[in-house]
Amino acid sequence: MSYPNDYLDFLIHFHCDRDYFECHEVLEEYWKETDPGNRESVWVGLIQIAVGFYHYRRKNRSGAVRILRKGTNILKQHPDSLKSLGIDFDKLLPLLEETLKNIVSGIDYQSIDLPLNEELTQLCEQECRKIGKLDVIPDSIIHRHSLRDRSDVIKMRSDALLNRQKQKD
Repeated sequence: MSYPNDYLDFLIHFHCDRDYFECHEVLEEYWKETDPGNRESVWVGLIQIAVGFYHYRRKNRSGAVRILRKGTNILKQHPDSLKSLGIDFDKLLPLLEETLKNIVSGIDYQSIDLPLNEELTQLCEQECRKIGKLDVIPDSIIHRHSLRDRSDVIKMRSDALLNRQKQKD
């Protein structure tokens, strides 16, 4: 079976280095290219699951619960799409529900492996061996959003604001 490269990158980050922020970045770009504006897309559901785990690991329990619930609700609408993406829908939902219960119960972060078909499981395992599966996640991944260089984003926003002000004048 052939899968989009960005989706494969998402899976590799989700399972190997647990870089949930990068999962979000990679799949968001793909979603915007293939299904822009559809906030109920299977891609949005998967993005929200990764973001939920990002918040869970950072001990932002309320944020984790909120976004994991949203992502789970979206994915419930897409059992066939998930199957075509090599994810076992019937195993995924209980796994996400258990994660939500753990968060609400105050249980510390625990990673999960998405229930993938054999082909994707082997691919992820192979890539993890190549790049090395991280046992201890560095702070640079855990707190990625607060440590990244945002100068390009800030400049774009500033330029856009200046353009809007010029148009008003």
